[in-house]
Formats: sequence, structure tokens, C-alpha cells
Amino acid sequence: MATAKSDFTLSEGANALSPQDMLTLPRPGAPLPNDIGDLAIVPISTYSFQDRKSHKSLSVVALGDGRTYDIPLPDGGDAFWLDSRTIAHIVTKDDTQSLYTIPISTSPLSSDLSSHVGSFPITTASAFRYNPSAQRLVFSAYVYPDGLVETVKEQDKAYENRGNSGLVYDETFERQWDTWVGPKSKALVGVSLAKVGAKWVLGETYVNVLKGTGLSSPVEPFGEAEDYDISQTHVIFTAKDPQLPKAMHTRQNIYLVAHDGKDLRQLTSGTQGATHSPVFSPSGDKAAWLELALDGHESDRAKVVIYDLKKDVRFTITEDWDRSPDSIIFSPSSALIYATTGDHARIKVFALAVPPTPPSNTTQTTQPAALTSSGSISGFMPIPGGRATFALSSLTSPNEVYELSGLDAAERDLLAGRKADVKATTLTRLTSFSSAGLQGKDLSPGKDFWFKGTAEGQDTHGYVITPPGFERGANGKWPAVMLIHGGPESAWFDQWSTRWNPNVFASQGYVVVAINPTGSTSFGQKFTDGINKNWGGRPIQDLLMGWKYILQEYPEIDQNRTVAAGASYGGYAINWIQGNPELGFGFKALVCHDGVFDTTYNGYATDELFFFNHEWGGRPWDPAAFEASRKYSPAYTVAKWSTPQLTIHSSKDYRLPEGDGIAVFHALQQLGVPSRLLIFPDENHWVINAGNSLKWHHEVFRWFDQFIGLS
Repeated sequence: MATAKSDFTLSEGANALSPQDMLTLPRPGAPLPNDIGDLAIVPISTYSFQDRKSHKSLSVVALGDGRTYDIPLPDGGDAFWLDSRTIAHIVTKDDTQSLYTIPISTSPLSSDLSSHVGSFPITTASAFRYNPSAQRLVFSAYVYPDGLVETVKEQDKAYENRGNSGLVYDETFERQWDTWVGPKSKALVGVSLAKVGAKWVLGETYVNVLKGTGLSSPVEPFGEAEDYDISQTHVIFTAKDPQLPKAMHTRQNIYLVAHDGKDLRQLTSGTQGATHSPVFSPSGDKAAWLELALDGHESDRAKVVIYDLKKDVRFTITEDWDRSPDSIIFSPSSALIYATTGDHARIKVFALAVPPTPPSNTTQTTQPAALTSSGSISGFMPIPGGRATFALSSLTSPNEVYELSGLDAAERDLLAGRKADVKATTLTRLTSFSSAGLQGKDLSPGKDFWFKGTAEGQDTHGYVITPPGFERGANGKWPAVMLIHGGPESAWFDQWSTRWNPNVFASQGYVVVAINPTGSTSFGQKFTDGINKNWGGRPIQDLLMGWKYILQEYPEIDQNRTVAAGASYGGYAINWIQGNPELGFGFKALVCHDGVFDTTYNGYATDELFFFNHEWGGRPWDPAAFEASRKYSPAYTVAKWSTPQLTIHSSKDYRLPEGDGIAVFHALQQLGVPSRLLIFPDENHWVINAGNSLKWHHEVFRWFDQFIGLS
């Protein structure tokens, strides 16, 4: 058992971003603009360690000049626009969920008293969308098999008072992410909402458009409003294929249904994999979505598919574009599609011209034009006047609201077949939500580096984030930490994080090395797929080659004081490095968060069985999959473990159940290797609670300091 330093404290200097500094910064969401594009609302959550609460507010932002007006929301709740000067606010209190309206004025920017409009028969309404032309409000809610929102509360009471806690399953999912599956599922529910005179009126008739279909949307565990869209007459949505075992398949179909729940039809072929981000065109004659080709492969390349609703023709427009968008939206003219897309460790916005509808279902490629180049964008929303608003974060800043203007000129270029003149656009930052909290902090923007890895025909990417006061020439002065990302099909982006923030590590005095090895996204699908059946092979070699490159390029690093940490796949990599000391990383201490111990067993224990089946080429007992997963399983390298290791796991992590972390700890203890176990009984795959996150950071840095020290 390791002996902790009793006097360890985190660095909290004026120029350092301490874990507590990071956790108490405002956390803005993406801006939601009104219909005329002069105002946007931004939900903000700010944690206080004084009362141990997250304080919710809504910032009304004047697009153009960036003036802001804050509305406190003591009870939290969703907010969205009903018209250009009226915000709808959903409040859940005392077992009742109600809709209020908040009038907004612009001279000066302010709000009036809220007014109660009506209450819902349930308390789980979320992911709201409102169509003023249809005077229709649609939302997601949990319902029982009868599909009726009106009976939910009564059935909730009966279920809670059933006299036992037993859960019986005849099919998967039995549990997902952090929740045991119960008798309810998500539905899309519509109700009328109209302004009658000066008063808003909420209807009394609720229509579950999924009732009796066997479909559920948004798709759990993370699906929200981006899983569906509404027009004046219809709802378009993505849902898991009801004919397939959900834990073994990723296939999601796109469906179209009228607001009254009639005329349901499937728009996808039924042979594809997952689908995401279904949207209607403003013109109403087209819909579009993102589609992955392979069922079972959650990280396959997402292609943009357009469906002509009048001609009943489906066509792909990014067949040969080797990037994978995260979300899409039509331009106000319906002539372009904007795609938010990872590209070389940034999340950018690309514009694609919508081609004429072909005579039959087909594939083609529209040349994309990148409109942004740095940071990571979310919530891209076009607004009138050739503009768009969105949130942008980076390695040095949480989300701020930006406006991009000059898009009308870019649209003209693309529609004429010319290359878009991005220089004609203007990017303007409108807000400074975190400026006060970051004032005086010496944050590194990150320096890109590229090295020759295992991939053929392309270099491998990484970031170096240096600590405050770092100077070239001070050889052997600085300890270093390599951070290994999870996924594994993910990446280190130029993006803010409240969980694994490289500048928090740098502010504790470490040179931070964050490499995007084989398997990472935003560098092409071949690079992403290179990790398949090869977890302990090419990706680990890339990490080693990148690490050696940095040690050579940065003699300022003290090679006797280096450590590594990773989560999920990154935690697996830590366990694999632990069991393969001959690789020669030379780390003096390791941290594994929610990592895989026995790769083969994980194929049985994880919630999403399709993940293992794709990653390893079959079910865990199938010969090829068994051989590949057994080859790269850390469980069979334990005899070589010798590096001090902190293992962290959470009891509600059903993606990588806690038995893996406990097994790692038990192995280290029996070997006599300095080791420690940190368990969070109430967290899932991520540590979300701010107090727990602070504890996480304290234990991680305390562990590193115990073996390499900072002085």
C-alpha cells in the first residue's frame, strides 16, 4: 500500500487554472436565436462550492452588439422561443411541470414578469420544439406501454408501490449507461400552443405520435432534441429499428409522421447503421440526416443524406468526403447544408451546396467548404441576413457566443460552382461569460505537433500544452504527463473540457502531451478504423512514437519525472502499458480511470454489446474475436506489472463495469505494487458531481506528486 503525502495541496496560484477554478466557471450552452435573428438565449450553469449547488440562469444576448441580460432560473428548466419577443420557460416543481412565458424587451434589453400558461400531465417533458406556423409544441416524455401521458403519474405510483424491487428481463437492454431499464420508454408528444389575443393557451389534447409503433425517440442514453425536427405538418425522427435486439445493433431508421400520429413511413433503406440529426428544409420540400453505413459500427463515417419529400428520392451528397459530420442544418434559403464536423482536431463548420434532386436514389459528392478553422463549434444556427450564431470553445476558453456574417456571399459562390471566399466572412465574438474567472490565468493554447506514426501516407497528430512559466532552454526542469483519450474513436480537440482539461494539468506544473493515435477521429475514416482488432498494437505504438518524439523535441522535460493517465480506452491503454514495460515509456506512475482490465470479458459485461462485436470482429466466444481480444487483454500481462498505479472507477458505470477497476486494484495489491483505489458509488462513466470532480483531481495529482514530486 502506498503512503500518501499528508501535506499535499493543489497549486492555486493567481496564474494557475486550479480544478476548483475550472469547476466554478460558468458553463454556457449553445445559443438559441429567435426567428428574426436579433436575440439569442443561452442557458448557463454555475457551480458554487459555498452552497454546493449549480445555479441556473438564462442569458439573453443581443446579436450584433453582444449586449447581455441575465434571467435567474432558481428552479432551472428548459427555455425556448415562442416568437421573437417571448420565451417559453419550463419549470418542474412540487411534482408538477408547467409552462411559463417571459416577455423580452430590447430598449433596454430586459424581461417582464413571467406568466403561467399551463401544466403538463407528466414531469419528464424535455427536448422541446415549437413550430409557430403549426402552433404546435412537441416534446419528449417517458410513457408506459399504453403510450398515454395522461396515465403516467397513476402508473408511476403503482410501480413505486409494487412491493418489491425485482427487475425481470427477457431481452437486452437490461441496463444502459447508468440506468436499469424500467417499463417506460421515450415518446414524442405534441400539443397545441397558440397565442389568443394577448394570452398564450396550451391545449389539453396530447398526441403521442409514436403510440402503438414500438418506436422510441429520442434515442437513449444521450438523444435530445437533435434526434427529431418538426415542420408545419410533420415530425421527422430517428429511432432504433424495433425488429433488432437493441444492445446488439446500432441501426436507427428515419421516420416521418403527421402531427396527428397518422401516416407513419420509413425514409431510410433499412440496411444502414445509425442515423442522426434529422432536419427539415425551411422550404418544406426536403429533409436531411446523417447516416452511417454499417450496422454495429458506432464510429463509421457519417454521410449527409437528403430526401426529396415531393419526388420520394433519397440521395447521398458526401459519398467521397472523408470526414464525419456531427450535426447538420439547412440554410434559410434551403440551398445549402451546414455541417458541423471534426477536422484535424478542430470542430469546424462546412457548407455544402444542395444539388438538384436526381431521378432516383443515388450517391454523389458535393464539395464542402470550411467556414471556420479553429476551436470547436457547437449549436450552429443560421439566422436572417447571411449570418449564423453558435458556441465556440477552445483549449483556453469555455463556450462563448460567436456570430459569423457574410454567409450570403459564400452561398452565392457555392451555388455558382465557385470556391467559397471565406475571407469575405467575418467572425465576431459576442460574449465574455468566463473572462472574469479566467483573468490572469496563464493558459496554453496548445501547440500542434505531427510525427511519423504507424499510419501509411499520413502523419499522426498531437498537442503539447505547456505550464505557466515554461521557458525553452531550461533543460530537465519540467515533469510531464501523457493524457490518453477514450472512445477509442474520439480525439483531443481544440476544445474546453470540465472533466479532462489539459490546462488544469499544465497549471499543476506539468508539460502535457495529448496524442491522437490510430483510432482517433477527424483524420479520415481509414485512420479511425485502424484500431479495429488492434487495441494494443498500432495505437500504442503511435503513443510511444509520439512520446519519444516529444522527449527529443522538448529537452526541458525531466525524463525521470514522467507519468500517464487515461480514461475508458485511455484507461485500457494505461493497463496495457503497465503490463508491457518492454515498450519503454518509462512512466513513474500511472492513473487508470474506468479502464478495461479483461478485454474479452468486457464483451460479455458491457451494456452495448455491438461495440465489442464490431471492435473485435465478433462475439467474445467467436474464435477470431476471442483470439484478437485475448491477445490484447491486460489481464494476461499482470505478472509483469510493477509501476505504481491509481485506479479510479464508478459503481454506476455500466459501459465498463466497476469489476474491471476492482480487479486491477486487487492484482496490484497482491503483487505488492504501490496502488490505490478511488471509487465513486454514485457516478457513471464520467465524474459529473463537482465535489466528486474536485476529489478526483486531488487524488490524481496527489498520486503523481507522491512518485515524481513537483519540486
